[in-house]
Amino acid sequence: MSERSKKSATRQTASRTKYARRKDAPIVSRERPGDDAVQRVGVQSLGRAFGIIEVVARHRDGIGLADLSRLVGLHNSTAFHLAKTLVSLGYIRQESETKRYRIGRKMFSLAASALDEIEMIQLATPALEELSRKTGESAHFCVRAGDAVVVIARTSGSGAFQMTDRVGVVRPAHCTALGKAILASLTPEQLRLFIQRNPLAPSTKRSITEIPELIREIEKVRKTGLAFDDGEFNLEVRCTGVAVRDFTGNVVGAIGISGPIWRLSDDMMQRHAKAVAIAAQRLSEDFGHRTADSANTSGANADEDAQAAR
Repeated sequence: MSERSKKSATRQTASRTKYARRKDAPIVSRERPGDDAVQRVGVQSLGRAFGIIEVVARHRDGIGLADLSRLVGLHNSTAFHLAKTLVSLGYIRQESETKRYRIGRKMFSLAASALDEIEMIQLATPALEELSRKTGESAHFCVRAGDAVVVIARTSGSGAFQMTDRVGVVRPAHCTALGKAILASLTPEQLRLFIQRNPLAPSTKRSITEIPELIREIEKVRKTGLAFDDGEFNLEVRCTGVAVRDFTGNVVGAIGISGPIWRLSDDMMQRHAKAVAIAAQRLSEDFGHRTADSANTSGANADEDAQAAR
């Protein structure tokens, strides 16, 4: 072999060896190192921020930094910086004097825009269907319409005789169970103005037409949480209703049942009233309202989560 051929063969061998090394070399990712870690930190911060919002929302009178940190299971400095960011964005606010954190206007705005009439109907319908299944009677959900109430959702029961009220019907508040449940949420001054504006016209001979009697009836509803209509709007029909609250704690409507007076005896009305009260509580929770029991349970769960985090 000539000298030139030997040099050519040597170069080819070296080239193949170099290529083999490149081919066998480990593949290096083009992603920047630490991208996964950055993403994990971002998700963790988002989860912590929502945790802070939820804890603040459960404390209507506000909550201090120490308690907030404990309930979310974070160091004071971490909780402070996250809360400071949420304050700057308007989702929570901090009182200047007490330094306690409370829900901000932006959260109320978001919740109010979500809880429009269509959303209320969508949330109320399953509760009404369940209530009709349990009681066998027609179930209704109404909201206030000026000084009257309007039914915006209803379901039929399995009983032989069912109410035929259609969605959209307007009923006087003072002689219907759903209306009384809503009137009971008024302040004494608001109730006085309501009575002043409305002559308490009778719908049947059993309707309440005297102011002292209506005031006593509303006081009873305030104490028990249950409102009844004993043939006051329709002589052949009895009804019971309970107020429904939203995320602000205000009454936004009422849920109840109605049926023929011959089927709804006093004893049956009392038994069905319990089912109505449970339905009202669950629907209120769907609307964002937190009862004392659910708030205590959530607080206990938060304490357990914080202990687990430590």
